[in-house]
Amino acid sequence: MSSLRPFCLTTWLAAPAAAALLLLAPAAYAQTPAAQPTPAQPADPTSASPAQTTVAARSSEQRGVTSRAIDKVKEVAKSAADIFNRVPCLPSKGGSKTMGSLPHVAGKLAAGQPVVIVAFGSSSTQGFGASSPEFNYPNRLAAQLRRHYPTADITVINAGVGGEDAPEMMKRLQTQVIDVHPDLVIWQVGTNAVLRNLDPGDTVKLVEEGISRIQAAGGTDIVLVDPQYSPAVNQRAESAGKMVKLLGKAAELRHVGIFPRFEVMRDWHEKQAIPVEGFVIADGLHMNDWGYACFAQLLGDDIIRSVDQIKLGVNVPADVRTYRPM
Repeated sequence: MSSLRPFCLTTWLAAPAAAALLLLAPAAYAQTPAAQPTPAQPADPTSASPAQTTVAARSSEQRGVTSRAIDKVKEVAKSAADIFNRVPCLPSKGGSKTMGSLPHVAGKLAAGQPVVIVAFGSSSTQGFGASSPEFNYPNRLAAQLRRHYPTADITVINAGVGGEDAPEMMKRLQTQVIDVHPDLVIWQVGTNAVLRNLDPGDTVKLVEEGISRIQAAGGTDIVLVDPQYSPAVNQRAESAGKMVKLLGKAAELRHVGIFPRFEVMRDWHEKQAIPVEGFVIADGLHMNDWGYACFAQLLGDDIIRSVDQIKLGVNVPADVRTYRPM
């Protein structure tokens, strides 16, 4: 999360709904019968009435729109599958990192109720570095959950603002998080504080205050996301290490989950032998399409495991922390 605000990304428009409607809609255009020919004027089999010409044009146009919509759906599905063809997204090979149980969001998904997730953070939540809004992590996460629960009403809100950290985020916590009444908040925080040489302790105090406010509203799971492992962050290794440690401690004390992004990304490089440029863009800070996709995949896998626990009758209290491999 650079302190510089990234460019504004335009909204990605997908056409699955339009394609479905067009495929279901009958081509019910009224056709005017051709006039009967007289003996002196034999019918010309190559001629067509204006009404028939209009119908043909409309049918051709409809087929063109439908075809383009279907192609777009196929393209989006293919892009979701192809991202891991070159390098698979694997869970960490070592390290017992914890991510708390997610009873609220998992319970609703298990019961088939609507679910709202707020992705709260800065530029790596907003999606700086992704080649398209489709490839930022909130959209990737939404796509994964909708594929796994095709009949569920799942909303993932991207509340990421580039350049921010805890002080700025606290100013919009009420309106963009608490007032939305989410079932899950994924709070990515701490990187910009490291880059600005701010005291990690002061940042974590604000985060703890924010956690308390969210918990007081009730009915919300919380997962903290610590800084990313990247060249720009690693230049401030001491501050980054302290931030990671304090956020982990805060999550434990407040009984919320933590996604250990720093350790996960370091695992990609040091244990899975993926070059840093394989998951970080040229600025040495933000993730690329693959990095965001794998990050979202691992988050989604953990949510799905929580749902499976509840379906099996394993109701884990919110204040009990459970090990889950990343």
